[in-house]
Amino acid sequence: MTTTIEDLQTICHRLPATTEDIKWDVHLCFNVGGKMFLLTTPDDVPPTATFKVTPEQFEQLIGQPGFRPASHLARYYWVHIDDVGRLSVARWEQLIRESYRLVAEKLPLKARRVLGV
Repeated sequence: MTTTIEDLQTICHRLPATTEDIKWDVHLCFNVGGKMFLLTTPDDVPPTATFKVTPEQFEQLIGQPGFRPASHLARYYWVHIDDVGRLSVARWEQLIRESYRLVAEKLPLKARRVLGV
C-alpha cells in the first residue's frame, strides 16, 4: 500500500504538542513549539515532503533515489523526497519521529517543559 499525506498526518499527530498549518499557500506543515519538523506539498503529484535528519542520515539519504538536499534548508540537514509513497509507513514513522526529536530538542527548556516534550 502506498504511503499518503494522510498517513504522515496521522503519524505527526501522535507526537506530543504537534500543530499543523499551511505555509506559503501550498505547504502543509507540522510543527512543535512553533518550529517546523515536516513540510509536505499535498497538491503535488506525487505528493512530496521535506524533513530534518542527522548529518549521517543526510549523507546516506541524499544518495538514494528520490532524495535530494532540501532547497534553502540543506545546510541545516533537511532532505526532500520527491514522492512520499517511496517509503513505507513504518519507515516514515522512524524518520518523522527523528525529525520531531531533532527540532524539539532545540527548543528552549521552558518551552519543552510547557509542551511536555
